[in-house]
Amino acid sequence: MGTSAKTLIARNRESFSFLYQETIDSLGDVAFFDPEQDVPDLGCIGLLYLPGGYPEKHLEALVANEACREAIKTFAEQGGRVVAECGGMMYLCRSIVTDEAEFPMCGVLPYRITARKADRKLSLGYRRFVLDGKEYRGHEFHYTQFLGRAPESIVQVYNAKGEPVDTPVFRYKNVLASYTHLYKRLKG
Repeated sequence: MGTSAKTLIARNRESFSFLYQETIDSLGDVAFFDPEQDVPDLGCIGLLYLPGGYPEKHLEALVANEACREAIKTFAEQGGRVVAECGGMMYLCRSIVTDEAEFPMCGVLPYRITARKADRKLSLGYRRFVLDGKEYRGHEFHYTQFLGRAPESIVQVYNAKGEPVDTPVFRYKNVLASYTHLYKRLKG
């Protein structure tokens, strides 16, 4: 991605709120949109960044904005570059299941996420992995889980002690997604 390419960042008070100023600063020219209300113009961007948050608490609003979900899916399917962390990764999945219902998300990734109370499990800790010769560091904090067996990861993820953990990292076309909130720069 060239330095003149704009980064579009999903931002909302809860659904997509885990943003580090250092990450925003590292991305250069940025603009924000609210996936609950806006339909983003993805035609001229170099990166779509979907940070973490709590999309499971705002499912009706996210589902109601079908045009946004379809625009993001089309962007990803056409090879647009996307980085999705935790809640952003959940938003890219097929659906999120709660105790009340199953809610369709963007459908870029074929996975279903459970936010049901019976399935809640704290996943917490520092994470590190190497992808394409570049080291990524971050942290993981969530209660949601993949419904069924966890999908295969493209890399091994390690905790702060260097022990392997089962946090998957996905690559689909130009999409990089994981439960890990990254600390390092996303450009490169």
